[in-house]
Amino acid sequence: MPIILAIETSSELASCALLNSADGADTPVLTRVLTREASGVRTHSQSVLPMVQELLRDAGLLLSDCDAIAFGAGPGSFTGVRTACGVAQGLAFGARKPVLPLVTLEAMAEACRARTGATEVLAVLDARMGEVYWAQYRWTGAWQVVREPALCAPGDVAPEAVEGLVACGNGFAAYPDAFADAPFAAGAHADILPHAREFAVLGVAALAAGRAVPADEAQPLYLRNKVAYTSAERQAINAAKADAR
Repeated sequence: MPIILAIETSSELASCALLNSADGADTPVLTRVLTREASGVRTHSQSVLPMVQELLRDAGLLLSDCDAIAFGAGPGSFTGVRTACGVAQGLAFGARKPVLPLVTLEAMAEACRARTGATEVLAVLDARMGEVYWAQYRWTGAWQVVREPALCAPGDVAPEAVEGLVACGNGFAAYPDAFADAPFAAGAHADILPHAREFAVLGVAALAAGRAVPADEAQPLYLRNKVAYTSAERQAINAAKADAR
């Protein structure tokens, strides 16, 4: 079992995790994951490195002991995914370690599976500006993509109808009216957000599958082509939202 350091800052919750193989192969994977987290988007860039240092210290490890550094590549907050990518790249350059860019929505699906045992999962993440990021996954011993990550209005989320589909993500809490009549939204686990814990776990299979890249090749996953709006555009967006209420 490799040692994986993971960083996630794509939402309002920043988190770091360390999957340590020191406890032996017979110990359940999740019990070997140490985590730290902090809320507040504006403090993500200041909180990540201290959390990483604390995790390594508590585990009695050095950064050079890690086999790879995983991070939430997106989709998610533009600034957030850039922060995670930049920190992961910086750490990886210094320690000469590979990087694992992983998808936030898949990590949410993994969290949902760990909580509910679901093997058919719809993950919906609030993208702000009246939109959501979403994807659908199927667990068959590894996650298979049923619907690729996409960006759209909440009412346009259209998962494949399958038995036992379980929904998760804060997109359901952000736009309850838009999902009120959607059968797949019933019982959604709206408190699930991307977390470094799942990236550490998913990083094991990703590393074994050869998905690690050199630090300078790590890139965020952007689904929104335009990430900044002019003042006039923001006023128009706000006006449209007000009219829709």
